[in-house]
Amino acid sequence: MEFKHTSVLLHETIENLKPHDGGLYVDATFGGGGHAKYLLSKIDRGTLIGFDQDEYAIKSAQLNFADLLNPDSEPKLELVHDNFSHLKENLVDLGYQNGIDGIYYDLGVSSPQFDQAGRGFSYRFDARLDMRMDQSQELDAYQLVNNSSQKELANILYKFGDEKYSRQISRKIVERRQKKPIETTFELVEVIKEAIPAFARRTGGHPAKKTFQALRVAVNHELDVLQESLEEAIELLKPSGRISVITFQSDEDKIVKNIFKKYSEVEVPRGMPMIPDSMKPTLRLVNRKPIIASDEELKNNNRSHSAKLRVAEKL
Repeated sequence: MEFKHTSVLLHETIENLKPHDGGLYVDATFGGGGHAKYLLSKIDRGTLIGFDQDEYAIKSAQLNFADLLNPDSEPKLELVHDNFSHLKENLVDLGYQNGIDGIYYDLGVSSPQFDQAGRGFSYRFDARLDMRMDQSQELDAYQLVNNSSQKELANILYKFGDEKYSRQISRKIVERRQKKPIETTFELVEVIKEAIPAFARRTGGHPAKKTFQALRVAVNHELDVLQESLEEAIELLKPSGRISVITFQSDEDKIVKNIFKKYSEVEVPRGMPMIPDSMKPTLRLVNRKPIIASDEELKNNNRSHSAKLRVAEKL
């Protein structure tokens, strides 16, 4: 079982965490384990907890990282099959209630999820509309497409995909499903192409790209769980601990930027001679502007083009 995936901003993400021997680290989006492998290569002792809600990713990691999963291994890896919104609960269950030295997120969908036709993530393969990262979850893209109102669909496409033809696409989806449910990715692609004007289909990449992105985000509640998880991660960090977050969408980056700003900036009332401890900032921004991929990485890894990395340190 192989989980082939080229990690984005690999060195920048891990080296900015400043990993050290004996530290406790969290990979919130384990995927193929590229970032994990690099972090574990930087320390001789310590523990990395890898979270992933995708059962395929966990099973693949159990095979590919078998040596590091041994309790006596140094350094060692522990895997958690769960969404990263449950960080604190799982770490406490594992006995790690005293805080962590670093955590990183590589958001978005891993290449294998796109490449597995049956997962329904990609408009390149014909499959049942699914898009669930956690296969035990009830809500999938089929239900969203066939049960949401026209207004709800338009809002999803506009909010999560920045699709300017969201109203036309949602109207066409409702018209089509009145005849029969829209069951597969190719059926949905056909509807999208019918809804978008011909001149608009000739530029800007695949016409279904933004709709598929929006549905995936909505199905997996990606933006909601991101905000919850970042709040927990900052709470869990030890003093001098660091958090690295790679985003691929403007909405994701905005959430990260705002959370980091919330915890790193303080409004001091005029005339106050000193800042009380309760008002002092919790974080220090390591990079004011997001780190982006180098020219070499942009040339070799197409996925890196929209990637932005933000890093902060617990005070």
